[in-house]
Amino acid sequence: MNPTEPSAPIRPSERTGYGRSLLNRVLFGLPDGETRLTHVTDLPARAAHVTDWPSWASPDVVTALRETGVDAPWSHQTRTADLAAGGQHVVVSTGTASGKSLGYQLPVLTALQQEPRATALYLSPTKALGADQLRATAALTHEGPLRDIHPATYDGDTPAEVRQWVRAHARWVFTNPDMLHLGILRSHPRWARMLRQLRYVVVDECHAYRGVFGSHVALVLRRLRRIAARYGADPVFVLCSATTADPAATASRLIGAPCAAVTEDGSPQGARTVALWEPALSPVISGENGAPVRRPATAEAARIMTDLVTEGARTLTFVRSRRAAEVVALETRGMLAEVDPELAGRVTAYRAGYLAEDRRELEAKLSDGSLLGAATTTALELGVDIAGLDAVVIAGFPGTVASFWQQAGRAGRRLQGSLVLLVARDDPLDMYLVHHPHALLGRPVEATITDPRNPYVLAPHLLCAALEQPLTDAEVEEFGASELIDELAAQGSMRRRSNGKPPARWYATGVDQPHDAVDVRGGIGTPVAIVDEESGRLLGTTDAGRAPATLYPGAVHLHQGETFVVDELDLEAGVAFVHAEQPGWTTSARALTSITVDEVTTEHVHGPVTTALARVRVSRQVVGYLRKLPSGEVLDLVELELPEQTLPTRAVLYTVTPGLLARAGLDEKRVPGALHAAEHAAIGMLPLVASCDRWDIGGVSTAEHPDTGLPTVFVYDGHPGGAGFAERGFARLRTWLAATLAVIESCGCPGGCPSCVQSPKCGNGNHPLDKQGAVALLTAVLAHLPDDPPDHDGDLET
Repeated sequence: MNPTEPSAPIRPSERTGYGRSLLNRVLFGLPDGETRLTHVTDLPARAAHVTDWPSWASPDVVTALRETGVDAPWSHQTRTADLAAGGQHVVVSTGTASGKSLGYQLPVLTALQQEPRATALYLSPTKALGADQLRATAALTHEGPLRDIHPATYDGDTPAEVRQWVRAHARWVFTNPDMLHLGILRSHPRWARMLRQLRYVVVDECHAYRGVFGSHVALVLRRLRRIAARYGADPVFVLCSATTADPAATASRLIGAPCAAVTEDGSPQGARTVALWEPALSPVISGENGAPVRRPATAEAARIMTDLVTEGARTLTFVRSRRAAEVVALETRGMLAEVDPELAGRVTAYRAGYLAEDRRELEAKLSDGSLLGAATTTALELGVDIAGLDAVVIAGFPGTVASFWQQAGRAGRRLQGSLVLLVARDDPLDMYLVHHPHALLGRPVEATITDPRNPYVLAPHLLCAALEQPLTDAEVEEFGASELIDELAAQGSMRRRSNGKPPARWYATGVDQPHDAVDVRGGIGTPVAIVDEESGRLLGTTDAGRAPATLYPGAVHLHQGETFVVDELDLEAGVAFVHAEQPGWTTSARALTSITVDEVTTEHVHGPVTTALARVRVSRQVVGYLRKLPSGEVLDLVELELPEQTLPTRAVLYTVTPGLLARAGLDEKRVPGALHAAEHAAIGMLPLVASCDRWDIGGVSTAEHPDTGLPTVFVYDGHPGGAGFAERGFARLRTWLAATLAVIESCGCPGGCPSCVQSPKCGNGNHPLDKQGAVALLTAVLAHLPDDPPDHDGDLET
């Protein structure tokens, strides 16, 4: 079959299965002659690989698990449990709904039953997931021989009197990295009972810990291992991950100790049809500078879900915000009402923020078929207990291949055929993936990038660690902080002394409550609180360096899918005031940016092209913001005057000689537009090789940079000290720029659009841009770049 043409109708009983028949129904609903499908493939079913229960497992634990419907474990569950019970740190990296939790439940519950004082810790990135896993554990231990295990939650919502009970009695504590940092490690003497007998630490959905967030969590886990050792404990870590590249290396970086990996998935999987979809260009709406825009992915998803629900297919549609979930559900219900009013009542929005009881009810209705369709936020990738869906529609690439398969795994979770359909957004990376399916379906899942040695992340954690227990020189070296600790000592934050007893240790001095200065999730530096001025509720925090670009007055701010508008940003007080509102548009900052090279750390010369990795200082001033309708239409540009911010970070850059540009057919007038267009497209494509979002990075291009004296393109990390993304781009530069060239060449627009060279955050109003000039520039650059070296899977510590 030609992947860009709809096939003849296929009956569900034929080899290609139910997923193909659903896809044909969607294609049948298109206007005559209109084709949006760019690729379709069929993934075969996988049979289950069942094993016996391990001989070391407690018979009472096995009985409890059997009563939940588990007759026998799958092979990866047994392998994970065996390794953990044998004292080896282990990560299980298998698909969605493969029952990874049994792999840790078996050894943990066995140990807690056989050792009356043993304890365990469970960490999850979201409260919802932690609550789900606590509920599952409580069901196993609420009565009978396991009733003395006492699992309990300890998070920011736990009342003070309950916290006291948890510290005194709970043997399996369910928490998150934030509370581990702020509540347990800071007050570790109060947790001595639990820490002294700590046998296991479970780190669930560990692929979520990437970038600066992952670097913070890696240091929190190192501090946990260190404090546990003080109390005589050496817990085994069991990590659960979606399918990722080299999970053993990723998990080892996260906990700071060697991990074994279990990657052979023994769970059954139904056949799946995976299709890629490119929305058509709008004939009536234009974007910035008159550029064409595509039909929104959410509008396409609503029409697709309408067709699928009409066929009786249970469908989950992933979108990026609560508002989008509500809009998709509303549009779908409206279209279904014209076909069958009864069907309109069987579609809903399913989003984070619902009470657990409401979520369980929705899950049950989806599972039994009384509810046929739900639009959900990506926040519910984790902790969703929905099985046997017929179709998953993904409105926009979710950022990583791991997240794509995590969402896709909700379809056909056992032996039933299903459809997975990715609808591209108006974005370079989305467009590249739907036109280069091998980059999504045929390549390994990304490695998770963390850089716990970033001095801007590491320094505050060193102060926390020293306050928890003074640091030895060996521990400082293990943290990779031998030079950094001298800088902290020069600042008066650390002091080395022996107190008359060798060895000498490092003490935190002159700092008050360093734990409060670390935002595990947000970023680096002084946090800015985001407060709903109507209720006084704290919505979250961001760091001061990023606040001007995201929390300027008038900005539309999303919090867990809810929409707010910023009223005031007070950087001195460290607070942004917002109010709840649905304005009907989105905003993106416009800023003037300049960059200074402080130090070139690595440089490669390839004739007329020089590539480098550098420490830089980025000066950025927000001068306004663009208001845009969901259709992509630009409403206006609102001017602002905010103070200039300076960001010390890392950048990947390349320079070209004027002679190379001349040979490429680019005269002086075209050079700025060619560089600018190539920079924009490269920013959009960096997530292909680094597990980042385009909003995590920025760029600058100039026809003659004062520090290089040549035409230069920079792409920099948007976090102080860097988050590892620039290093990853430098290591995979040829792959990255070749994909950038491909997405520009394959875009059908005449002069540039959001799908190729326009950027939603350009401070110069996407001017000048020379699409064909970018093609000529990148072609000339790639002709001189060598092949990338072997991929080291994002390991920034080697």
